[in-house]
Amino acid sequence: MKKILYPIVLMMLASACSNRQPAEAYSWEADLHQRLLTDFCLTEAQVKAYIRKYIPDVTDEQMRRWEETKALEYMELDGEKRYFQNAGPNLFRIDSLCRDIKQRQMKSSGLEGCEKDNVENLPEIIGSVKNTGQPLAAPKRMRITYTLTVDTNAVPAGKVIRCWLPYPRTDLSRQQDVKLLATSEAEYVLSPAEATHRSLYMEKRAVQGEPTVFSESFEYTSYGEWHALDPDLILPYDTTTTLYREYTSERESHIIFTPRLRELAARLTAGESNPYRKAQRIFRWITYHLPWASAREYSTIDNIPEYVLDNGHGDCGQVSLLFITLCRICGIPAHFQSGFMMHPSGWNLHDWAEIYLQGIGWVPVDQSFGIPSFARDADEENFFLGGIDSWRLIVNSDYGMPLVPEKKYPRSETVDFQRGEVEWEGGNLYFTQWDYEMEIEYLTR
Repeated sequence: MKKILYPIVLMMLASACSNRQPAEAYSWEADLHQRLLTDFCLTEAQVKAYIRKYIPDVTDEQMRRWEETKALEYMELDGEKRYFQNAGPNLFRIDSLCRDIKQRQMKSSGLEGCEKDNVENLPEIIGSVKNTGQPLAAPKRMRITYTLTVDTNAVPAGKVIRCWLPYPRTDLSRQQDVKLLATSEAEYVLSPAEATHRSLYMEKRAVQGEPTVFSESFEYTSYGEWHALDPDLILPYDTTTTLYREYTSERESHIIFTPRLRELAARLTAGESNPYRKAQRIFRWITYHLPWASAREYSTIDNIPEYVLDNGHGDCGQVSLLFITLCRICGIPAHFQSGFMMHPSGWNLHDWAEIYLQGIGWVPVDQSFGIPSFARDADEENFFLGGIDSWRLIVNSDYGMPLVPEKKYPRSETVDFQRGEVEWEGGNLYFTQWDYEMEIEYLTR
């Protein structure tokens, strides 16, 4: 078995790192500018070339109209008009007319992506819960090898690279029997089980002319969860508890009760006092009004829920933060949860939420999955408001908290923690300087 670094070693590592000074003083403004240049990297000609695949006679007038409606995302940077790297594909997700045009040409039929797995998994979970009365069901065991590779010569030879890899939580009932199998380095640090971001930390010296590779292998079992919620059985909140006060309060940057969000929450829940029905109204409004679209890096956005409303779309984490904020404004305790969707049809980074219902406890809510297109009854239609499928890897129980050991420079992802993080004495290593991959072996299906 590999050796774990003890606290005294951790203190030495942290002290040594903190005493090193970069060649130039770090500037978040300069860092943010580079991040925006990375995300907004396309010219108008490049975006038009993509659009012409589906709309051959696209005009400048159409381009301006899509820009005005925020269906085409762009920024003025260094005096140039630059488009988001996924502006073209996103147009056909956000604009309903463009979406129809693409769908007619693609002629897609049947279920796609994770829904191919969930069409079987959801009734499996629902049936088991109804039979046993237990909310956890349909366990899936997986063996994971996660690898992060820093680019050749990204760091001077001989310099120490510090790396944090995502690791499964062990403090949640629906994720069990976590077993670490191997690490690329003999010495490592597992963050405490209660750490907001669960990580496995390693160090390695860069070698001239070679990439620097970090890896971990582990097994775990993921359970689906579902609650057959009866709104009339939900109890009034005890508003004096620490839990209630903490999870109905504002949080820096992305859970801010702005006037617009307060007005929206009030409008969506007007005349309703039941917490579940309030959450259901919010859930359905976001599902029907804010389509999924590929997102720019969260670290470049000041207030994610406001950004979603400004632009009329959001990815999984963005709509989850909007849902959480609206719930908290309405007095419903809510928090962020994230990691990966691990469906055999395709894995990916993924974020969702949990809300607290008095008398029941915390229940999962996947705002991005919304209402399944295949839903055959009310249980399946409402499944992701109080349920979650079996194909998950949970890494984080909230957002934007320190890593263990603490990182010196701002993270590449300052909100979420999924892909991993890397730095050296000279600064953070951004996503453009390394890559990651996950190999999944499904031990049960």
